[in-house]
Amino acid sequence: MKSKGLVSKLLFLPCSKIYGAATYMRNKMFDWKVLKEVEFEVPIISVGNLAVGGTGKTPLVEYIVEAFRRTNKIAVLSRGYKRNTRGFIIAGRNSTPRTIGDESYQIYQKFNGEVIVAVCEDRVAGIKELLRIEPGIEMIILDDAFQHRYVKPALSILVSEYNRPIYSDAMLPYGRLREPKRGINRADMVIVGKCPEQLKPLDYRMVIKKYDLFPSQHLFFSRFSYQPLAPVFPDAPTAVPSLYWLTSADSVLAVAGVGNPRPFLKYIKGFAAKVKVDVFPDHHQFTRKDIEHILNRFKQLKGLHRLIVTTEKDAVRLAANPYFPHELKPHIFYLPVKVEFDYTPGGPSIEDAINKALRDWQAARQ
Repeated sequence: MKSKGLVSKLLFLPCSKIYGAATYMRNKMFDWKVLKEVEFEVPIISVGNLAVGGTGKTPLVEYIVEAFRRTNKIAVLSRGYKRNTRGFIIAGRNSTPRTIGDESYQIYQKFNGEVIVAVCEDRVAGIKELLRIEPGIEMIILDDAFQHRYVKPALSILVSEYNRPIYSDAMLPYGRLREPKRGINRADMVIVGKCPEQLKPLDYRMVIKKYDLFPSQHLFFSRFSYQPLAPVFPDAPTAVPSLYWLTSADSVLAVAGVGNPRPFLKYIKGFAAKVKVDVFPDHHQFTRKDIEHILNRFKQLKGLHRLIVTTEKDAVRLAANPYFPHELKPHIFYLPVKVEFDYTPGGPSIEDAINKALRDWQAARQ
């Protein structure tokens, strides 16, 4: 194992140095105003990360939407990763995960069309088109846009993970970072997500010390709160959305195609059921062969009460999959997730911090 790690270091570390230097120079070009940032009349909230993989950006976007949608007309714009279309598209009745991407489709479905959801590879062009079509928009949230510096946000939120922190990571391909760690200095807020339950005061202090943020930056701690199971196919005859089905299950097939499935799998394995696992790549488009494999594995499960449990992001792709068999529809559920925040005594809530940042942005423009 040591020799394998040494080979990996010798192969990938020089590439990481080169990649880090390239991204550093790109960021300096923006700092020096050689590459131009575009600022808009509408406040833009950018949510992103420094690392590849699932850090929990989409649940955070949903949290912000839920917190502000009753007082603001909100639009969410992403690039629509892994979609099979190009250009600017606004989500509508005919949208699918393949046309706008699974995360955008998930947000559109969750808020039942009450929030404008759009995709575009060029964020500047996408924002301009959004404001042309919907001039009443009062807030735009950019999903996965920390590195998209052509847009100057009113507020930049960086998401990290408690168990995979930025400060102990390295540049791609040796590590998981998209740009050097100093990029954290551009963030107005840093969210340490997927925290374990019952962190001790010493744990908070150690993390705060490690991040060593500027006084002007906010640091928040959040965790995932898993909700009762919900049916992937609500019209299936025996699909009853209840956590009881997981607590009483004899065996479960856990299916995950997300960037970091470990928290999801850990939660599923915390119940008494025997758990089998099928892990696919992030944003995976399930083929006919994949679905046949899932069906065969389900048939191999033991016990009277057998379930397939998948993630919320996978659910939107499986529900739209033409190969998914009718016999499995009553047995497949997804595990909804919400973000919950810990608040340090005397510190602002994230809602208050966002409101203040937007007020300061507005005041600076007057």
